[in-house]
Amino acid sequence: MGVSTSCPEKGVAVVTVDFPPVNAVPVTGWFSLADAMRSAGRDPQVRCVVLAAEGRGFNAGVDIKEIRTKGGPALVGANRGCSAAFAAVYECEVPVVAAVQGFCLGGGIGLVGNADAIVASEDAVFGLPELERGALGAATHLARLVPPHLMRILYYTSRTATAAELRAHGSVWRVVPREGLRAAALEVAREIAAKDGELLRLAKEAINGIDPVDVRRSYRFEQGFTFEAQTGGVADRIRNTFGKEGT
Repeated sequence: MGVSTSCPEKGVAVVTVDFPPVNAVPVTGWFSLADAMRSAGRDPQVRCVVLAAEGRGFNAGVDIKEIRTKGGPALVGANRGCSAAFAAVYECEVPVVAAVQGFCLGGGIGLVGNADAIVASEDAVFGLPELERGALGAATHLARLVPPHLMRILYYTSRTATAAELRAHGSVWRVVPREGLRAAALEVAREIAAKDGELLRLAKEAINGIDPVDVRRSYRFEQGFTFEAQTGGVADRIRNTFGKEGT
């Protein structure tokens, strides 16, 4: 359980997240993920990183039960941890391929929205249920996956979009059967890793440099409203219903 790194073939590192039962990541897990991504990107032998997860879903976001139990300190930790992990994916020195199965929710959107490529299983769904969990955030990253008005309706309703729908919008590169997900992600990573490593690093920095939105600053702006919801009491009111009555 936790975050692990493997190197299954030349030039490719796989960072795997595993927090059973649903990959709701605790505060320490987000920081561990950030450390793993930065370490993999700094390795001169690595030319591409695959971000993957074990279990039935890729990511269920932050551990709401931890926040509900520990309160403010856990909320601050989750916000800082998510910010660090999302930034580590975006700023990884080499391209990052996200391999997504099942549900990709909340913080999962922050991760894949900052990845360079997404390969998804046929059963993958993507969404931000933040308004149902007393939180805000990651609209910055959902906006990198779907057009602006679709982002808004998904955000306001907490609905999800399928992998096939995201592929139609151009944000998911391939949709494959679940059993072929890891192989498909490695195939993309292998093609990327076949390029010159030094030039790949320059390309990643150059492409990030022309992005129209500063994703780190934009996400931190959103997080300010999460704190406003917390201090105003609305976050706790909603969060205290999480896990009850079928929520």
